[in-house]
Amino acid sequence: MGKRFNIAGPCISKKHYMVNMDNKLKKIESLIDKGDYFIINRPRQYGKTTLLSQIAKVFKEKYLIIRTSFEGIGDSVFEDEEVFSSTFFILIIDALRFIDEEKSNELRNLKVEIKNLQMLSSVITKFIQSTEKPVLLIIDEVDKASNNQLFLSFLGMLRNKYILSNDDMDYTFHSVILAGVHDVKNLKLRIRPDEERKYNSPWNIAVDFNVDMTFNSMEIETMLKDYSIEENVKMDTKAIAEKIYYYTSGYPFLVSKLSLLMEQNFKNNWIEDNIDKAVKLLLYEKNTLFDSLIKNLENNEDFKKFIEKIVLSGEEIVYVPSDSLISLGELYGFIKQENNICKIHNRIFEQYIYNHLTSIKARESENISNYNFRENFLTLDNGLDFEKVLLNYQKFMKEQYSNKDEKFIEYHGRLLFLAFIKPIINGIGFDFKEVQISREKRLDVVVTYNNHKYITELKIWHGEEYHKAGVNQLCDYLSIHSMDKGYLIVYNFNKNKKFIHETIYVRNKEIFIVYV
Repeated sequence: MGKRFNIAGPCISKKHYMVNMDNKLKKIESLIDKGDYFIINRPRQYGKTTLLSQIAKVFKEKYLIIRTSFEGIGDSVFEDEEVFSSTFFILIIDALRFIDEEKSNELRNLKVEIKNLQMLSSVITKFIQSTEKPVLLIIDEVDKASNNQLFLSFLGMLRNKYILSNDDMDYTFHSVILAGVHDVKNLKLRIRPDEERKYNSPWNIAVDFNVDMTFNSMEIETMLKDYSIEENVKMDTKAIAEKIYYYTSGYPFLVSKLSLLMEQNFKNNWIEDNIDKAVKLLLYEKNTLFDSLIKNLENNEDFKKFIEKIVLSGEEIVYVPSDSLISLGELYGFIKQENNICKIHNRIFEQYIYNHLTSIKARESENISNYNFRENFLTLDNGLDFEKVLLNYQKFMKEQYSNKDEKFIEYHGRLLFLAFIKPIINGIGFDFKEVQISREKRLDVVVTYNNHKYITELKIWHGEEYHKAGVNQLCDYLSIHSMDKGYLIVYNFNKNKKFIHETIYVRNKEIFIVYV
């Protein structure tokens, strides 16, 4: 069996195609060498366990590495100090069994009964004293216990040993790495069970982990080069890597998933256009990452409205790390900070959220099917009469929504258009959105249908000056796509507005405009 692209569990270099992680590992090595304690907290399917595997593999000659996990040990372990302490001791013994069997047996033969954290601390001290190499402790899936008071006490024990060892009063782990979704450094400590939580974290000794775990295009290209050589597949690895990064922003699972879809569906034709098709396939499948994305969106109405402001309205929301909704967005992997502004992490997430919201809006718009029957818009060259599509959308808005107020249309208008075109292109076409942050809050929609492409801009009327600027921006966008014709939907909230349409010619570009 040769290598393959992997989306299930950690990647293993001898089994899977992987990006080169040397630059990330060098930064992590610097932290470990300095004896730092840190937390790798990132969203689900972000490559945390794969990174821990690489750390254990690359640094095994320099450090005695105890790598374990709280996954699968059961919640009841964290309900009793004696049970937890003895269980953690066994986890250390089991971890050592595969890297230093002699040391593992030595600990096992102690047959000591560890009844509390203090006794566990004493055993750790003796163990560290007996080792020749500095010891690196890695604990994965710490979220399993992060809300438990006993776990906080365990962190407090490690913190105390760390402080004492710096004063030559104890022996402890050279470096500790905790991994999970949540940042346990910010957990609140409770002194007594009946007290409210305090802000003094038992893990405030941890340094910030600022290593970027996303993959840039050059890192993605290392994986593609490996694949192309192994499978004897010709491709422009640089261009393909940049296109994958364009859609994924380097989100590890999405990088691997897109590559897998390309291998499965376009193995001998790795070209940029097929990346677009692979994205379409990805957006119409179910997977645990997307399920988690939508679950987190729907379980919190305030968070959903926050995400909708970014996705639908293109609002510039200033990045403030202490804001609870922004923190949730980062925790779930929804958002990233770009020039101090909150942005959806990647284009695939943005599109998937659009599709979800569009589906809801289509169900709510009961009469929409009377206006968007696909066969009414087909052309002889297997394309769409897109002018007719927009005129029918205008008719739909006039007859169904002309009595709605400005606030409703501004919030829902864009989504209504996306819901309108979805059944027209479904199964054959593809629509992709680009929010342009500006005074107008433009939304560019690139619609493909078979081999045809239709670029439509949605904007709100803010006067003639902004309208002309918007038309010029659409012309620029058309030039980027090497196209001569574009479409413009203008939402006009003036009381004397008319539902009209027109064709104008600007900078050798033909622009068809409808006003709703």
